Order: sequence, then C-alpha cells, then structure tokens
Amino acid sequence: MNRALKWKLIAGFVLVFLAGGMTGALITASQTHHLLFGPYRGALSDRMRDRLRVELRLTDEQMTKISPIIDKTATQLEAIRMETGRRVHETFAAAHREIAADLTPEQRAKLQKIEERHRHWFHRTRGPHEPLVPEQSPGLE
Repeated sequence: MNRALKWKLIAGFVLVFLAGGMTGALITASQTHHLLFGPYRGALSDRMRDRLRVELRLTDEQMTKISPIIDKTATQLEAIRMETGRRVHETFAAAHREIAADLTPEQRAKLQKIEERHRHWFHRTRGPHEPLVPEQSPGLE
C-alpha cells in the first residue's frame, strides 16, 4: 500500500466517523429539544402517577384516592409554567421596547424579525396558543 492511498483511507475513515458523530448529535439534539420544550398535554400527571405507583407500590384503591390530588397538582404546575412563560415574554417585550428607542429604523426592523423568529419557535414547540402578551411590541412599529 503506497503512502498516498494510506492517507486517503485514513481521511475517509475520519470523514465517516465525523459524519456519524454529526448525525448522532443532530438526532440527540432534536429529541432532547422535543422532550425539554414539547407540550405537556397531560403527560406530567401521567408521569407523576406512574412514578408514585411504581416507587410506592400503590394499590388500585390508593391510586383511586390520590389521582385527584395528582391531577390538581399537575394543573397547578401547568398554571405556574404558563405564568412564568408569560412573565418571561413580558420582560423581553419591555426590554425590546426600551432598546428600540435607541435603535435606527433598520435596527428596529431587525429586532422585529428576531421577535418574529422567537414567536415562530415558541408556536412550533408549544403548539398554537393565544399569544402570551396580546399586543406586539409597540415600540418597534
């Protein structure tokens, strides 16, 4: 085997290894994103119920008694999550309004595009909901 062929084989193996690594990283990132930022849709109460059933070895009668408590807790946690999301959105919107006062019209347009991109990302990961803050950032118009 000559020297040039040996280097080509090494380069080929390295490229295949890197391509596999990149593919794995992309798949992992997409799945992690879905798990971390996907909508709950009742999964929280199901996970709580399953975990308690397994770890505490609950009977069917006990599960019947605690199910309303688990459902109430999941509902409260979802409300807290939504309130936190709304507050974060309001904080960013207020910051953008303040920032917009010091920007050129071109920079304001770019800031508006950033907000639209974030809004699109939010709806894609959470599903279509009513906007967290009904008004768009008025300082950017």
